[in-house]
Formats: sequence, structure tokens, C-alpha cells
Amino acid sequence: MRIIAITDIHGRSEKAEKLAKALRRMEFDLILIAGDLTNFQGREKAEAVLGPILSLQRPIFSVFGNCDGRDVPEFLMEKGVLVHGRRVEFNGVGIIGLGGSNRTPFGTIWEFEEEEIRRVLERNYRDGDIILSHAPPYKTKADRVHFGMHVGSRALRAFIEEKQPPLVITGHIHEGRSVDNIGKTVIVNPGPLFRGYYAVVEIGERISAKLDRLLSGR
Repeated sequence: MRIIAITDIHGRSEKAEKLAKALRRMEFDLILIAGDLTNFQGREKAEAVLGPILSLQRPIFSVFGNCDGRDVPEFLMEKGVLVHGRRVEFNGVGIIGLGGSNRTPFGTIWEFEEEEIRRVLERNYRDGDIILSHAPPYKTKADRVHFGMHVGSRALRAFIEEKQPPLVITGHIHEGRSVDNIGKTVIVNPGPLFRGYYAVVEIGERISAKLDRLLSGR
């Protein structure tokens, strides 16, 4: 199975349009969006961003990010793509969603205590599921900010260490673009789409991930 992983669009609908144009020439099975479709904006901006991707008429699942407006989760639910706090299956693979983020110094729109994050994971996870989380796990390449501090979710990190899901797709930390591991778990932060970044993840006998970027001519 081939997954297109994207995150952190932050209202840049022109980047979504450019990605959709590129994806029309690619073979893939599923698109996973790790949140922050908008930049503190609501459903109107989310619709402008998601529209080009929906136009591909391919399976999509998404969570909201900490910077998405209060009505964005409802919009994603109406479109049938929201997986925050729930579990879905695609081609026999389970996917659970975790939107928002752990607490930040900035008091953004969607932030949760670590205990809440743990409860969402425990309530929905089954062995072998993929986790789609806006916030990355603590102390990985995916959660390190420019000045070196790790700011990811400690609850998500502990859950991964215990359960060893095969794949976690995340975002939130723009400078944390990376492929990393916690034990057998592959952690993918595609980097922000507003800068042209995305990732292609292959699930077969093993999981491989390629960090990619939109070319200026696409």
C-alpha cells in the first residue's frame, strides 16, 4: 500500500492545488493529513485547502491540528474524512487519529493534557494499527525545534514504546521533517506542505518512507 502523507498546510490552498496536480500523475492508495489545514482559520479556509485534494476522488483521512479553527473538526466530519478519536480501516489496515497537540507555551486552539492523549490512544488502538497524530512523539527527530529542544507528546512516546505500532505519521513541528524510529515503529514527519513538503510511505513486508518536495515547475 502506498500512502501520501501531508501535514501543516496552514491555509496555503495554492500548495494544495500544486500537490493535487502532482498526485494526478502518481500511483497511490491513500492520503493521510496530519492536521493544521488552516492557520487559526475556520471551515471556509479548510474547504479551500481540502477542495483540490478531495477533487482527486481518492481515499483521504485527516486529523485537525492545534492551529485549526474550532469548526474545522465539524467540517472534516461532514466530509467523511475525520479520524480524531476514532478508528477506521482501509484495505485491512487500521488507522487511528489524534488531533490537536500536547500543551504548548502559546495556548493554541486545540491542546490536550498528556492524560487525554493517552486515553484517546488506549480507547482506539488495536495491534498493528497506524497512528495519524498531529503532535509528534517526544524525543525524536520529528519533535525537535530549531534550538534543539524536544517538544513532542510524552504520552504518545510512552504508548509507542509499549505497543510498537508499525507506523506513526505526524507533523506540527515544521523543522522536524524526518524519518525516525522508536524501536520497530517508523515515525514520519513529512514537513509542512506550505513549504512544499510531503512524504510517500510504502507498506509491504517492511515500511519505507521517502521525504519529497514539490518542484517549482509542478
